[in-house]
Amino acid sequence: MRESETVRRTLKRGDLVRLAYRLGRQGASGVLTITPRGNRAEVFVLRRGHAMVGDGELAKKQLVSRFVRLAGQDDLALLFEGGVTAYPPGATHQVSLAGWARAHLEQQLDGTLAEALVRQLAGIRLSLRTELAPEPVDEADRRMLAAMLQPRRLDQIWPLARTPRFRLLAFLHFLRGVEALEVEGVVAERSAPHRRHPDPRRAAALRLLGIDEQADLDVVKRAYRRLARSLHPDLQPGVDGERRRNLERRFAEVTAAYETLL
Repeated sequence: MRESETVRRTLKRGDLVRLAYRLGRQGASGVLTITPRGNRAEVFVLRRGHAMVGDGELAKKQLVSRFVRLAGQDDLALLFEGGVTAYPPGATHQVSLAGWARAHLEQQLDGTLAEALVRQLAGIRLSLRTELAPEPVDEADRRMLAAMLQPRRLDQIWPLARTPRFRLLAFLHFLRGVEALEVEGVVAERSAPHRRHPDPRRAAALRLLGIDEQADLDVVKRAYRRLARSLHPDLQPGVDGERRRNLERRFAEVTAAYETLL
C-alpha cells in the first residue's frame, strides 16, 4: 500500500494477519477501520507501522486482544486511509504490527501442528521472499534468515540455523503465514500460488511417475516404489538381454524423475 492510498476490501479468516504484517513492514501511517459483519466498526490509528495505544501495558494487551479477536473472523470490511497522522486522545504508546503478526502466528504452533508442518515441508526446497523478510530480532533470527537466502530443504536449514527445532518450525510457520516463504518441490503449486513459472523438469517427472501436481511427498514415494518393483532388473532375473536393457533404461528414468521431486 502506498503512503497516501485509500483501500477498501473484504477480509477472510487469516487475511488480517497478513495485512497487518505488510502494513507494519512498510511503515504505514493512516487510519485502519475494520468492521465485522453485524458489529460496530473498530478503528486503529497507525503511525510508521505501529498501532497507537494509551499509556500502560494494559492498553497494549487490550489492543492485541482486539486484533486477535478480529483475526479469527470472516467477512471483515476493511478501510485503510493512508497518510493520516492524527493521534487518538491519550495515545502515547504503540504496538508493532509486524511484531504482533509474528507473535500471533508463532503462538499457534503446538506439537501436533509442528509435526504436520514437518510432513508438509519434507523434501521441499525453501527460500525467503526477500521483499517480505522480517527484521531479525537476535542472532538466531539472522542465522535462520541467512540459511534461507537460497533454496534448501528443511534438513539442510536446521544445521545452518543452529537453533532449537521448535523455534525454527515456529519461524517457518510465521513466514508461511505471511507468504514470505518460497517453496520449490512436490507441493509447490499448492503451497505457493505466487510462483510464476512452473518447472518443466518437475512437470515431466510427475508425468513419468503417473501422478498429478497436487501429489504430496508420500504419494511420490509410493508411486516410485510401485514402479521400482516392476522395473528393477534384479527383480526379474529370467528376462532376456534386450528386455533387461529396456528395464534398466526405464528404471534409470524413473529414479531420475523421483530424485527431481525430492
